[in-house]
Amino acid sequence: MIRASAVALATLLASTSLTSVSMAQTPAASSTGFATSDATDPYLWLEEVEGERAMEWVKAHNEHTFAVLQGDPRYETLHQEALDIVQSRDRIPSPGFTHDGHIDNFWQDAQHVRGVWRRTTLESYRTAEPQWETILDFDALSAAEGANWVYKGSTCLAPEERYCLISLSNGGKDAVTLREFDAVERKFVEGGIVLPESKGGASWIDKDTLLISRDFGPGTLTDSGYPMVVKRLKRGQSLDQAETLFTGETTDVSVGAYTLRDADGVLKATLINRSIDFYSSETYRLDADGSVTKLALPAKSDITGLVAGQLVVSLKEDWTAPSGQDFKSGDLIAWPLEAWLADQATPAVLVLRPTERQAVEGVNATRNKLVVALYDNVRGSVRVYTPGATEWSHTTLDLPQNVSVGVGSASETDDKIFVSVTGYLNPSSLWLADAATGAVAQVKSMPAKFDATGLTVDQHEARSADGTLIPYFVVHKADMPLDGSNPTLLYGYGGFESSLLPGYSATVGKLWLERGGVYVIANTRGGGEFGPRWHEAALQQNRQRAHEDFQAVALDLIARDITSQPKLGIMGGSQGGLFMGAMLTQRPDLINAAVIQVPLFDMLRFHKLLAGASWIGEYGNPDIPEQRAWIEQYSPYQNLRAGQPYPEVFIHTSTKDDRVHPGHARKAAARLEELGYPVLFYENTDGGHAAGANLRETARRLALEYTYLTRRLMDAPAEE
Repeated sequence: MIRASAVALATLLASTSLTSVSMAQTPAASSTGFATSDATDPYLWLEEVEGERAMEWVKAHNEHTFAVLQGDPRYETLHQEALDIVQSRDRIPSPGFTHDGHIDNFWQDAQHVRGVWRRTTLESYRTAEPQWETILDFDALSAAEGANWVYKGSTCLAPEERYCLISLSNGGKDAVTLREFDAVERKFVEGGIVLPESKGGASWIDKDTLLISRDFGPGTLTDSGYPMVVKRLKRGQSLDQAETLFTGETTDVSVGAYTLRDADGVLKATLINRSIDFYSSETYRLDADGSVTKLALPAKSDITGLVAGQLVVSLKEDWTAPSGQDFKSGDLIAWPLEAWLADQATPAVLVLRPTERQAVEGVNATRNKLVVALYDNVRGSVRVYTPGATEWSHTTLDLPQNVSVGVGSASETDDKIFVSVTGYLNPSSLWLADAATGAVAQVKSMPAKFDATGLTVDQHEARSADGTLIPYFVVHKADMPLDGSNPTLLYGYGGFESSLLPGYSATVGKLWLERGGVYVIANTRGGGEFGPRWHEAALQQNRQRAHEDFQAVALDLIARDITSQPKLGIMGGSQGGLFMGAMLTQRPDLINAAVIQVPLFDMLRFHKLLAGASWIGEYGNPDIPEQRAWIEQYSPYQNLRAGQPYPEVFIHTSTKDDRVHPGHARKAAARLEELGYPVLFYENTDGGHAAGANLRETARRLALEYTYLTRRLMDAPAEE
């Protein structure tokens, strides 16, 4: 199996207590009536992803943006620097343990633009020049088949892991084709399993049996466009011959299935997950007779592992178990699996209860141990937990302090696990830990990719509109003048319990910091920096809190004279693109640049576009009047107005993005232009939601972004 290393990044420096009072502007509900219904939206035609008129519009805007940004004399230098970084072979190959102890890796560089799946021994991996054996070359595959394949992962049959289902995406879409591959013969199985393009997944039960959740035809997808049906497919059967095991509701986000196996690969349970919304789900056990039994788990929880016979579950809400025990949101708890399946009133054991300023950011299991990345005030440590009958004991690995840490791939044959260490100014390093003994050793480290001489990192706090203190990091030259003159890039996301935890970014360092820029990361509510409650504080009707948090950081930066409006720019993508839109429409007076990446923008129609309905749990439902009212207050598309101090913005998206519809970005640009504002818009015709089908496209996107930021924030005055 190609196991991606789970690199959860934490922070590195102690927090300060400096705060400033900030007043955030409360948004007013759209009074123009613009785009409050399909009849009042003149740009619905831009939602026709590959419609002729829409693509002509995209082509014209791309040509204009290229003329402006690629025509800038600084573009070529930035592009070459970005290309050198993303194509560099001087990177740590992300390691994934196979069941037999080998190391797998997916690798991309200038010669392997689409990537190669390769394998070596642990001993070889630990050397300076590992001897890799190629398992599957995706560039060669694409060339041979005349296809635009982008690798999206694989699942291999335990314990031998010889037979694998390879996920291949056309141009980077979320929808994939699954094809059976023999990792020993290193070729696709002749006459083997092939599942046509669809969103969804598949899991092995045995060599001739799969659990599949796919598009089975009309009536089998949710409103979000994800699978609603789980079937059991026998080798040789067609999809319509597969046995239906479970059917959800059209209003669900998705339905899927997976197997729970022990460290020896032995099947312990077959589970079906029904995601009712983005955060609430039901889990069912598939019984021997084909029926299903609902498990007594809270709606907001995740099964995170099986270690030494103990089922570990992460809670994301307060919960009273069938045993009568009370648990808190953020807790890790565990049951003896077999006893719990037989009687779900079996008492659980509390493994870990984080404090108010702690959060669990990563969990993995070795053969006998549970390994947890725990962050305290956005600083990381790695704990090793040992199962016990009434309590779990723990030790802490002796790793560098005040840096980001993340738990990676773990061995199933012993207790070895990879751990990453990084920081804003600390090049990434990889450590191999023995969770049984506590021994740690650095096995890989990266050279510096930019000149960090004279750079430092501070952590400050800004006071949001409701008084909540919002931490943020500032990476800057230690001797920067506090006179508001520093070109500053403020990055935010603020949703889906996704934490912005510091790590080493060669591109930010080379293309921005090294050239005198200041880089700021806001840890706003909506993220997971302080656990589920930090996220829940900005859910649905409270979404505006996250926008106010981001605005508070901008105001605090200005109050500290780190920067000023002519020198402050913002950047964010996807949910972060919505963040950028809210800042643009609510506090344009604070900024002079905005990089808006693959954004959500029309929040009155987000649930009708591609996977949008799956995010109702995050934002609310625009079809319910009460919820529509709070969404309409901040929806950027409806709140764009004439006569505002909007800076020229740079918006980019991807035609192949089948998660966040490119219509959001297109319509945002069209509306801004209609109102008389200058806009730079770029749409990559490949790439999916990550906006980069290959490394060359990634380098171009980065060069466009930083050329734009240079023009807006480093030039005096900013060029139009």
